[in-house]
Amino acid sequence: MKRTIERRNAPAINAGSMADIAFLLLIFFLVTTTILSDNGLLVKLPPWDPNPPQQDAHSRNLFRVAINSQDLILIRGEEQPLSELKDAVKEFIMNPNGDVTLADKPNKAIVSLINARSTSYETYLKVYNELKAAYNELWEQAAQQRYGRTYRELSVSEQTTIRKDIPLVISEAEPTDHGAVAD
Repeated sequence: MKRTIERRNAPAINAGSMADIAFLLLIFFLVTTTILSDNGLLVKLPPWDPNPPQQDAHSRNLFRVAINSQDLILIRGEEQPLSELKDAVKEFIMNPNGDVTLADKPNKAIVSLINARSTSYETYLKVYNELKAAYNELWEQAAQQRYGRTYRELSVSEQTTIRKDIPLVISEAEPTDHGAVAD
């Protein structure tokens, strides 16, 4: 008599719930993962006005900073290193010696920043940081002279008084398409 060997099939694994488990894991990781986003510069813009009032700034009160496509910094038309920018801005705004080529008063000073479209973002940020640092140092000096305390220790009304005397006015022009930025 011949014996036939019956072959048994291997037991199958039920994979029906595998898709459900994969989907739940996907949702879990999507919910628990934090996505980093670039916040950019925190600049408070004025409200949109289709017909802005025209203000003619006396050229004496305008401090021009330009960055060209080669990331060279032009301060009032002359090439300068970044390390000199902060002190030049502070001197322009405060005008300690009454120079006729510098701002009339600190509350009339306007810092104009223009760059070429091909300017590197790193250079733009460095220049912007130097401009902000100049204002921060001026506010700190004013706080020490007027109140004998640091700017951060002042009340909101005292800080507002200092900011009225030395307002942060950085005017940014639309980037140019040209490699060189004219002053």
